[in-house]
This record gives sequence, structure tokens and C-alpha cells, in this order.
Amino acid sequence: MRIQQKSPYRGALDELFHYLSGFVSLSRTEFNLLLSYLEIREFDKRVQVVRQGEVEKYVNLIAKGLVRKFVPLKNKEITLQLATEGHIVHSELSFHTQAPSGAVLETIEPTTFISISYDNLQELYREFPKAERLGRLIVSDLFIKKDFRYFDQLQKSTRERFLEYVRSHPHMLQRVPQKFIASYLNIKPETFSRLKHLLRGK
Repeated sequence: MRIQQKSPYRGALDELFHYLSGFVSLSRTEFNLLLSYLEIREFDKRVQVVRQGEVEKYVNLIAKGLVRKFVPLKNKEITLQLATEGHIVHSELSFHTQAPSGAVLETIEPTTFISISYDNLQELYREFPKAERLGRLIVSDLFIKKDFRYFDQLQKSTRERFLEYVRSHPHMLQRVPQKFIASYLNIKPETFSRLKHLLRGK
């Protein structure tokens, strides 16, 4: 669904404008040009937006809702990302290489994306030179944040990872099943329950 000028997701679009403007100087006229390449996609709860083995065709900004990215591994699922409003989510390797995805993207709540397809992104790069620099800076930022989280987790104890997450994301405890958060933090479910109980006791 193409984005209309009077979109009900105007607030999310304004956030997108400010997010992009943090990387390059962007006028409202230029931003409105970008909008013609974007589309609104809506999904119900518990929908696999990208299945393992499918090619990721979109980069998505979450306008409303919550998405889990995970990798099915033997008899368990490893949660790689829990993304809420204002966050970007996609199967990165699949999108950038256009190869089958090893990860699954599944909605936890009814979710609305502001998305750009791979083909539209390539066209945007050709037609709007500033967009190519913008895309490069965003990709670099996402990979830096990803590595920072990885190394930060390695340096913290299980208890430290738990406390830091629940203090900085208290709303997630109400929105996300406990087993998904435990997997994301690389904490055993029973350990997560024990830590949560201790926190509640305080």
C-alpha cells in the first residue's frame, strides 16, 4: 500500500524523517521524494513475514507493533532481535545478498511496517544520489550497533545482562513472552525466572 500524504502513520513518518536527517542533511521536499519509494505493509499477530529459506525483499521500519527475528536451530530458536516502534528490522544478509534467509521474522503483535523493497532501493540509489550515501551510513550504523551489543554481552555477567535489559526496556516484560527475552539475552529460561523473581522481591 503506497503512502498517502495524510497517512495515519504521520507520526512514524516524522520519526523516520528525523532519523534519516541524523545521517545526512535532508529537506522536507527531498523526504517527500523518498516517500514515493516506500509502502505500508500490515500484518496480524504471529505472522512469519520472512520464513527461513525465503529471500528477504524489504527493509522495514516498525510504525506500530513488535517483531522477533530468530534462527531455528535443532530443537530451539535463537532470538536475534526484538524490535518495536521506531526500529529497523529485516534479514540483513538475505536482503543485501538476495540469498535465502537463515533467519525468520515473526510478528508478536499486529504490526505495521513502513518498508522499502530491494528493487525500489536500487532505483532510489540511481535516481537520488544522496540516498546512496544515506544507505551506506545507515548500514554502517546498524552493523556497529550490532557488534557493540555482541561484545557488550560477552563482557557482562548473566545477572548484569538481565538487570540492564529490564531497567532499559521495562515495557518489554509485558509485551514479549519471557522465553523470547531469555533467548535474546542468552539466558536459560529457568535462570531468567529466578532473576525476575528476585527483582520483583526488591
